[in-house]
Amino acid sequence: MKSVFKPELFSVLKQGYTKKMFQSDLLAGIIVGIVALPLAIAFAVASGVNPAQGLVTAIIAGFLISFLGGSRVQIGGPTGAFIVIVYGIVQQYGLSGLMVSTMLAGVLLVLFGLLHLGSVIKFIPHPLVVGFTSGIALTIFTTQVKDALGLSVDKLPGDFIGKWGAMISDIGSVNFTALGLTVLTILISVFFVKITPKIPGSFVAIIIVTLISAIFNLDVETIGSKFNQIPSSFSMSFPEIDWSNFNSYIGPAVTIAVLGAIESLLSAVVADGMIGSNHKSNTELIAQGVANIVSPIFGGIPATGAIARTATNVKNGGRTPIAGIVHAITLMLIMFLFGSYAEMIPLSCLAGVLIVVSYNMSEWRSFVSICKGSKYDTVILVVTFLLTVIFDLTAAIEVGMVLASFLFMQRMASQSSVINVTRDEDSLVNYGQMFPKGIEVYEISGPFFFGAAKKYRETLRQFGNEAKVLVIRMRHVPFMDATGARNFSAMLDDLREINVKIVLSGVNESVFKELNKTGIVEKLDSKNVCSNFDIASQRAKEVLKELE
Repeated sequence: MKSVFKPELFSVLKQGYTKKMFQSDLLAGIIVGIVALPLAIAFAVASGVNPAQGLVTAIIAGFLISFLGGSRVQIGGPTGAFIVIVYGIVQQYGLSGLMVSTMLAGVLLVLFGLLHLGSVIKFIPHPLVVGFTSGIALTIFTTQVKDALGLSVDKLPGDFIGKWGAMISDIGSVNFTALGLTVLTILISVFFVKITPKIPGSFVAIIIVTLISAIFNLDVETIGSKFNQIPSSFSMSFPEIDWSNFNSYIGPAVTIAVLGAIESLLSAVVADGMIGSNHKSNTELIAQGVANIVSPIFGGIPATGAIARTATNVKNGGRTPIAGIVHAITLMLIMFLFGSYAEMIPLSCLAGVLIVVSYNMSEWRSFVSICKGSKYDTVILVVTFLLTVIFDLTAAIEVGMVLASFLFMQRMASQSSVINVTRDEDSLVNYGQMFPKGIEVYEISGPFFFGAAKKYRETLRQFGNEAKVLVIRMRHVPFMDATGARNFSAMLDDLREINVKIVLSGVNESVFKELNKTGIVEKLDSKNVCSNFDIASQRAKEVLKELE
């Protein structure tokens, strides 16, 4: 446990924390807290829960992620990536189901960390990440169209196509006042940075648009008209678990855990590049897990590391976890002191903020770039994107990972080859020697794994008919798995029936262990398993003489 869980906060304090560092962290934390305010509310509303739940998540989870995390500057809280998942869970299982799924996901994240899986998650293919991120962005945009246009349709269908069908059918009920506020919010959010990058445009947009709506008493739906009053204190409650449906929570929990792990570690990696540091991935996963276990007890929703807020923290001088703690305290003070004013925020204003968020997370440039590259990557990207949009993120991640694995194995197998080097004049010159009739030399390139094993077996068995002694050069075989060894052994049996002898050359330690473990070395005779080509060629000539 000691080697896995090492919170960065304690390392910073042990190294020495100065007044100057605190001043920088204090300013950055306050600014990030202001940035997080509209996003926490907007993400909660879009997820189908009370805006207060978004604030509670940013406060509780944000504090724990900074206090226990493995990154110096990571800012945690609710993110846009979870909107689709949370909305679906709430619709199907209610708030209790959401709490159970989130806490179960937290347990999984802790286990990921304890099992040292932090580095493994980094190997998830980039096209897969871009596929579901772009899909989430489109889904978020779709969920905001109703409020952005002020449509009167009461409840939208749960599926993507159904939502658009219902909204198009109700297009005649557009509230142009709400549409105007949405456009104004987007313009301020996007262009206010040209005035000053220190103050987030989304925060300014919410203040201005809310004031306009309140002063002129505009006929638009607000947080207060749709939700209950935002509380000025915390309350604790534990979920009532429906054990008969417990299996139903596992799928969403795994999705939350995997997505949370990916997003938090991606955010930490980005932050590392900005401050020249290295985060502790397993500690970060454990901190994310604890945050997701504790946050739901206070009414919170799933949380993870937020790339945009983390970048804002760094750009404003945050360099230690203290900045993240200050961000959580800032949000708590705003919630307690000014929560009642948040009820006046128009839903069309929040829709504008989320439309900007969905555009920023769409990664359309990466999407286009991947489509111009490998066809394998394009297939993974498009399939993951479509599954995320049309079905759900759980199916997208599951199918995407399986598809990526199969396509990777296919690519590996296609790169594998068996070449006859004794019949190629250039190869003979390079090898520096001629072989008497009866000896054939073939070179295998690529891993001898189950994806390529059958191909190797059939090719070598066919070649064996043309020789008395077959020298197989394996210097470019990095590893051999059990299936490869099994097929190799079967190939030896086939060649033995037609009296063909085998000599292996350039067998590395890993491949030799697999050959020895499966009895192939004994079957060949250890003298016929050679470490280099010179020894193997000499041995092949000796075997040929013995046959004569």
